[in-house]
Amino acid sequence: MHGFFSSSYSNPMKTYASEFPSWRKTNPENTPKIVLCLTLTLVLLTISPLYFFPLLGSSFPWKSSASPPPSPSSHGDMDDPIRSVGLAKSCDIFKGEWVPNPKAPYYTNATCWAIHDHQNCMKYGRPDTDFMKWRWKPNDCELPIFNPAQFLELVRGKSLAFVGDSVGRNQMQSLVCLLSKVTYLVDVSPATSDDKSRRYFYPTHNFTLANIWSPYLVKSEDADPSGPSLSGLYNLNLDEPDANWTTKIEEFDYVIVSAGHWFFRPTMYYEKDHHLVGCFYCKTENITDLTMYYGYRKAFRTTFQALLNLEGYKGMTFLRTFAPAHFENGEWDKGGDCVRKRPFGSNETRLEGMNLELYLTQVEEFKAAEREGREKGLKFRLLDTTEVMFLRPDGHPGRYGHLPNANVTLYNDCVHWCLPGPVDAWNDFLLHMLKMEGGRLSSGRKMRIR
Repeated sequence: MHGFFSSSYSNPMKTYASEFPSWRKTNPENTPKIVLCLTLTLVLLTISPLYFFPLLGSSFPWKSSASPPPSPSSHGDMDDPIRSVGLAKSCDIFKGEWVPNPKAPYYTNATCWAIHDHQNCMKYGRPDTDFMKWRWKPNDCELPIFNPAQFLELVRGKSLAFVGDSVGRNQMQSLVCLLSKVTYLVDVSPATSDDKSRRYFYPTHNFTLANIWSPYLVKSEDADPSGPSLSGLYNLNLDEPDANWTTKIEEFDYVIVSAGHWFFRPTMYYEKDHHLVGCFYCKTENITDLTMYYGYRKAFRTTFQALLNLEGYKGMTFLRTFAPAHFENGEWDKGGDCVRKRPFGSNETRLEGMNLELYLTQVEEFKAAEREGREKGLKFRLLDTTEVMFLRPDGHPGRYGHLPNANVTLYNDCVHWCLPGPVDAWNDFLLHMLKMEGGRLSSGRKMRIR
């Protein structure tokens, strides 16, 4: 081979002539044949690109908004290469219905280690499995099932943090399970961390994923440490963000903020240099009851302002909106349970009352932050899961998040979500939104391992 390339470099035509004797001399009798061959060759070279170029383009349809959406039958193929979102930007992906998806689930409690016991519905004997076999179908378009390889390519060299309570951690665990189909992670959590806050690194894609525990998002303390964990009194400093996340968040490229169910607990509200301004359900004389919504609004306002004003933070902020609980026939501590076996249709129920008020409170504060962020060059995006999850009363662990006779405070868990289950759709939404952003941030920062 070395001699061939050497001779080719010195006199390539001599080499080609020795390889193809018919080209060495031109016989007049062969001229018509040669002309015919050259003509056919030119025709083929002209036609081939016209035929193959559309096929080549269709192999990268996710880059083109003109490509048709994938068929529903292809949504369950987790091993598909990167493909089209199949969605126009004008399509509201959060308006739609839950439709059957017999190919689900894409992981199980046996294949994913990240599922905590209180979400491990199959481990504790849930008899039905249909709750795992639904996908979200927007009204005006298709939403592909999560593609882990595609997600990892979009977040290569970046970092993502979930900030909030255990329902936010629910989504991170779903994401870990979905990504485990194609790669592995390394636990790089600080030695002082507990299971409430974890940090993982994906060496194959230089991607860092973290969960930062902050159930109120603002500074809080247990005012009654000896009380039951779900009814103890908490002090909230509504105008002071929780340092547990503000001291860690600047390095992240994507931050998903969420909070909700902790605000149902009795709380004392402090503002303006720790001045007591009121409470929620504190049952204390001479203290104004300012309602849960007051504290909720203030907490998100403080959170968004902190993100807007952190000097080193240049990431994209997602608000994952409130995911309603589904206690029926009683409150959580008075025999309430969630025993439904199917999703609601959008025409069977509607968001109202407390769930609607919490949702509107979040969205109003989000829109104000989004406007200010636009002026500062910071992106805020709405991961709008409230109505989507309101339609899933069948997706909670209920009595199947523990052993039948276990001594647990929340015996029927209608707050968290089974894994696999409806929460997996939140990562379908997340992937779609990242694709709409092009998977790029202007900062181009790399994540540092600490």
